[in-house]
Amino acid sequence: MLDPDDTFLVVVDVQGKLAQLMHEKETLFANLRKLIAGAKALGLPILWAEQVPEKMGPTVPEVAELLAGLKPIAKSAFSCWGDARFREAVAALRRKQVLIGGIETHVCVYQTARDMAAEGFAVQVVADAVSSRAAENKALGLERIRLAGASLTSVEMCLMELLRTAEHPAFREILKIIR
Repeated sequence: MLDPDDTFLVVVDVQGKLAQLMHEKETLFANLRKLIAGAKALGLPILWAEQVPEKMGPTVPEVAELLAGLKPIAKSAFSCWGDARFREAVAALRRKQVLIGGIETHVCVYQTARDMAAEGFAVQVVADAVSSRAAENKALGLERIRLAGASLTSVEMCLMELLRTAEHPAFREILKIIR
């Protein structure tokens, strides 16, 4: 079970023109917004990565506006874990459970999930908050993520798991977010 005191969110590479090419991009953006808003409501730390932003462009405004006040971590490795600044940011959190959303499922999300699972993190990829340009690549990415030892979840599932009870102080706020 996810523990709100041990969980953090990683948002991976939802940038520029590439983000506009994602399969079912409107659903992706809407679910990422719910995931980020829910994480904020629950007080989860959020790390935000951008793949070579000087070439790929910035995070799309639909997502970036919810990350105001946070600074993205620029990277060139496909896996977020391949970047020393990302590893340092993770170490500073002192948390071992990670939720991952973003793009592309079969490249940067997969490699990040694989590497973090190999390092002993309890990784859950939020399947309705990730995508690839082709649905087939998303499906392959999710399969490989599971084979690498990570779990799959959904926006609603992970947020309710973090709440655990309808008596949680953020319950009503989370209900508004997911509906």
